[in-house]
Amino acid sequence: MNRKTKGKLSYHAGDAAELSVARDYERRGYQLAQRRWRGSGGEIDLILSHGDTVVFVEVKKSRSFARAASHVSAAQQQRIAAAAEEYLAGHPRGLLADCRVDVALVDEQAHVHVIENAFGQ
Repeated sequence: MNRKTKGKLSYHAGDAAELSVARDYERRGYQLAQRRWRGSGGEIDLILSHGDTVVFVEVKKSRSFARAASHVSAAQQQRIAAAAEEYLAGHPRGLLADCRVDVALVDEQAHVHVIENAFGQ
């Protein structure tokens, strides 16, 4: 398999994982506000609301939950935090908005495991 084909497969697998995670949140009463929101600091896979809480979600797909979790680097956490801060700058409550960052792990069987407040505030 060439690099271009592998890249396309990876893109579509990530897209399917994000849709699966979004549906999981929606079943639990969350509302999808943005998908693949891009700011100057980077991209946030999903932004949802639950009551007054803004939830930023990083989706990671791999063969296992452990392997998916290992793909969240410290640099990526900083990028997500910076992008979330940029997003909140345009939110009605601004940086005072109640928010958290979740990491949603998706395994090769498309099972979803959500780690709420994954970066611990």
